[in-house]
Amino acid sequence: MEMNREKLCTSKADVSSDSAYHCSTCHDDEEWSNTSRGRAKSRSLSASPALGSTKEFRRTRSLHGPCPVTTFGPKACMLQNPKTIMHIQDPASQRLTWNKPPKSVLVIKKIRDASLLQPFKELCVYLTEENNMIVYVEKKVLEDPAIANDDNFGPVKKKFCTFREDYDDISNQIDFIICLGGDGTLLYASSLFQGSVPPVMAFHLGSLGFLTPFNFENFQSQVTQVIEGNAALVLRSRLKVKVVKEHREKMTVQNGIEENGVVSTNIEKEVGKQIMQYQVLNEVVVDRGPSSYLSNVDVFLDGHLITTVQGDGVIVSTPTGSTAYAAAAGASMIHPNVPAIMITPICPHSLSFRPIVVPAGVELKIMLSPDARNTAWVSFDGRKRQEICHGDSISITTSCYPLPSICFRDPVSDWFESLAECLHWNVRKKQNNFAVEE
Repeated sequence: MEMNREKLCTSKADVSSDSAYHCSTCHDDEEWSNTSRGRAKSRSLSASPALGSTKEFRRTRSLHGPCPVTTFGPKACMLQNPKTIMHIQDPASQRLTWNKPPKSVLVIKKIRDASLLQPFKELCVYLTEENNMIVYVEKKVLEDPAIANDDNFGPVKKKFCTFREDYDDISNQIDFIICLGGDGTLLYASSLFQGSVPPVMAFHLGSLGFLTPFNFENFQSQVTQVIEGNAALVLRSRLKVKVVKEHREKMTVQNGIEENGVVSTNIEKEVGKQIMQYQVLNEVVVDRGPSSYLSNVDVFLDGHLITTVQGDGVIVSTPTGSTAYAAAAGASMIHPNVPAIMITPICPHSLSFRPIVVPAGVELKIMLSPDARNTAWVSFDGRKRQEICHGDSISITTSCYPLPSICFRDPVSDWFESLAECLHWNVRKKQNNFAVEE
């Protein structure tokens, strides 16, 4: 697609409305130019002049996907669907803004790491005393003896609001989140919010730091910029997972007869269903667990059986999770702004079983094959590991609640810098050039 074919359609009367984001292919066939009929065309809200020039503008839409409503030739167009799941947006236009000034902040610190005690104290003092913010801290963080026995930190600690995981609901009380640690800290922050997630600012104080772009040296100025709304965002899509388990009750049987004397043919009876839901940032992993047999699970896409996985298991990941377990299993690395779901087999018993990428709007369903020799096990971002038996099902689709991660520079620069710094992507010794003959 060439840039001169992209058209911007806005007017001075509706610059602040949603129509400022519509491309002209949805409405008319007017070619884009800097001037039209003797007057300058007004700019789209998402269009910004390029550095050093006032005549060049950014395209209003990303190249990652088509316009939701567009025309194809003189008579064909896309059916307007009110159930549209997502809106494709230029990554450079994703900026943080506050409806009201933020007042409460959740500080998440990596547990059992003594090196984070001093940064944690400095950050909390800065937030409470200099910014007069309400700081939420997990109760088990304050139970650390180094914090509990620090008399100088006592006055600040008394101002904290504490909570406990799986007991207290703080989803409607947090304006934004600050993580101190590694990538696991960000995954833990995501698990605390099963609905809408506040903006997350992650400081690199762990081992890998692929998802944590900020350094702690100048945290005061960086936190101030976020509070003032001067920051870029990358929306990391999450997976909405529903696990349906068949409840079975084991009964005591002696010689095929129950205790009440009635003849029994089965030692288990179905007594209901248990439904659990999770929001997953990285991946859902279904594996064979401790069994020595190959896993044997069926994968359905929108109700149709697409394949049976025979091997060590299968990974269903987001673009954010494509650089984690999926990359180790041979999958491609996908930028977080690409709306997609990845299906990656783990050591498949077939050389032609390659990883695939499917649209973000589909619904996947994973079940044990009827002739599977053993059960399977499932985990969500490495947590909540549980056994999957015959009759149980795992439904996976893209969640409507992404995780808004605050960028150090912008979504594209941060991602490629993480590839280079953390994964050493395409690092090798350079080839020597030919010697010039004199």
